[in-house]
Amino acid sequence: MRILMVSDVYFPRINGVSTAIQTYREALSARGIEVSLVAPDYGSGCREPWISRVPARPVPCDPEDRLMRWGVLRSAVDAAVARGCDLIHVQTPFLAHYASHGAARRAGIPVIATYHTLFEEYLQHYAPFIPAGWLRSMARRFSRSQCNALNAVIVPSQAIHQRLSNYGVRTPLHILPTGIPVGRFSGAGREAFRARHGIDPTRPVALYVGRVAHEKNIEFLLGVVALARGYLPELLLVIAGEGPALAGLRESVVSRGLSANVQFLGYLDRRSELPDCYAAADVFTFASRTETQGLVLLEAMAAGLPVVALAAMGTIDILGARRGARVPEDDPGAFSFELVEVLRNADWRQRLADEGREYANEWSDETLAGRMADLYRQIHQAQRSSL
Repeated sequence: MRILMVSDVYFPRINGVSTAIQTYREALSARGIEVSLVAPDYGSGCREPWISRVPARPVPCDPEDRLMRWGVLRSAVDAAVARGCDLIHVQTPFLAHYASHGAARRAGIPVIATYHTLFEEYLQHYAPFIPAGWLRSMARRFSRSQCNALNAVIVPSQAIHQRLSNYGVRTPLHILPTGIPVGRFSGAGREAFRARHGIDPTRPVALYVGRVAHEKNIEFLLGVVALARGYLPELLLVIAGEGPALAGLRESVVSRGLSANVQFLGYLDRRSELPDCYAAADVFTFASRTETQGLVLLEAMAAGLPVVALAAMGTIDILGARRGARVPEDDPGAFSFELVEVLRNADWRQRLADEGREYANEWSDETLAGRMADLYRQIHQAQRSSL
């Protein structure tokens, strides 16, 4: 079976959508699913035979992203369909959606999408001059219209299923989380990683991995560190990632007097550096309230790293089991208490680590790719039967 994925983002742009596409493409091949992709050209020389890169220009006020040339994008999607395609899987709700919808209808094949991003909760951070209520209403109408034009929508968590149902989405919704390549996160370079980044071998380290963006609520973690260092003066919060909130967070660290307790590492290569970064930490921290899933939580667990995190929106599906994780109330004081307790108790950390590794195996890319392959075939067959 041949699947065409179309996305407004992909590597070298680093985010959860890019990671999900890469993960599924690799895992689906073992299930007899051939995946190709249409995505922007970032001018980085990144070329792979399974990807059709579309010329694109930087998005105003957002240098990380690209806006593909509409005419070239349409032609690229049509050409990919003409080469042989049983189903189009859209990964982002921008130009990729409209080019895919048109091509699918012309070819008489199904088109589905994964709802990766809850825009209702994000837009206010990037357009603060527009009333928040108006932005939320616009995001709901936009999502409802797009989803109802598709054959099916994949959602990564129960919370997003409920939210889209409340929007008035009538298209069938399938809860199917993105899996993780569990074995990839068994890093063993704890000492070498710490030495390379000037971190004392015995220092207690809390880690955040992900985009450094406003919606990730990293400022909350700075407040947690400010409280926790009263009990653990040597505590270090390592922030691995890049994004639009980086400059503001650096200023906040200085203004809070936390320069000795926070270290920014920037982006780390997922294959060669990130596993050792997980191994070098003692606990993983996460405070986002707007995640559709929260893959980094599973990555940390797969690496044997205890988790202290807020359970909100999509992360509830992962953290609700309370396996490998401590889930405090949404309060810096409660969060700092749990963080300190985990860091002080080696036996507790080991128990959480063992639980987390076992739990992460249940979210493996191999297991969930099988479910995705079955869904593709089900939707394709339903389309053929209706003709």
